Amino acid sequence: MSAASAPRRDTRGIVDPAELLTRVRFRRHTPAPELRPYLEHYWLIDWVLTEPYATHVVPHPSVNVVFQRYGPLDGSPDATDRSARASAEVAGIGLGLFTQKLTGVGRVCGVQFRPGGFRPFAPAWPVSAWTGRRVPLAEVFAAAGGEGGTDPVSAVLSPDADHARVAALDAFLLAHGPAPDPAAEQAMELVELIRADRGLRRVSRLAAASGLSARSLQRLFAACVGVGPKWVILRYRIHEALERAEAAGTAGAPDWAALAAELGYSDQAHLVRDFTATIGVPPTAYARGVSAP
Repeated sequence: MSAASAPRRDTRGIVDPAELLTRVRFRRHTPAPELRPYLEHYWLIDWVLTEPYATHVVPHPSVNVVFQRYGPLDGSPDATDRSARASAEVAGIGLGLFTQKLTGVGRVCGVQFRPGGFRPFAPAWPVSAWTGRRVPLAEVFAAAGGEGGTDPVSAVLSPDADHARVAALDAFLLAHGPAPDPAAEQAMELVELIRADRGLRRVSRLAAASGLSARSLQRLFAACVGVGPKWVILRYRIHEALERAEAAGTAGAPDWAALAAELGYSDQAHLVRDFTATIGVPPTAYARGVSAP
């Protein structure tokens, strides 16, 4: 099982990333070596906003652990209440477009697991148990309320320095795993195959590559990934289409019919329907509306 040596640099899945990056400080960091086979990266966001801003993300087939703190902006009507709202949760795979309204001052420290990589940290449940749900951290990690007298929410969110937040995230995860899990390793390898091989468009081909029956493949993905293999294939296709539409905003419209064929859609109309259902607007309208980098 390979481990990423550096965080991804792309903005795949973020709707209008250029606009987001003008509103917030967004960084990715690499976890400790022992955690890299299971994690994509840590992601850190800080903001100070004088007016509300809504961010939209087409979720990856990944579980996230999210530490978050929201507070009023100095000088706002709520600024006399100095108690920032801090919490932590396990965010299962989102099935639709995720929207988060950001206001005032805030901080988020997130852990994006590789698809299949969360199971070794919470082996008591199938990962599908969290799909479409946001669950308080303590419900999943029994000791998350302050093991050894340390509050993980405070430990992660209090430091201003990135390296200190990363160290706190490392310490929290290493205290809770990972437990060896050959099934999770197999699931991670198969999802990586889907991500890397654009020609892999059918579950039957993935089943053949894995040596599993289609039914066994479905069970493996439910237990270790949280969604079925067909969903993963479709989601990565939408991510690709979203990235192409963003590029089209400044580089001229792509050949949507050719892209549909490349991504394995039966025709351009099928691609447009999937894109519109996920993002809320057709790809051509999205391409016209994205912010210039």
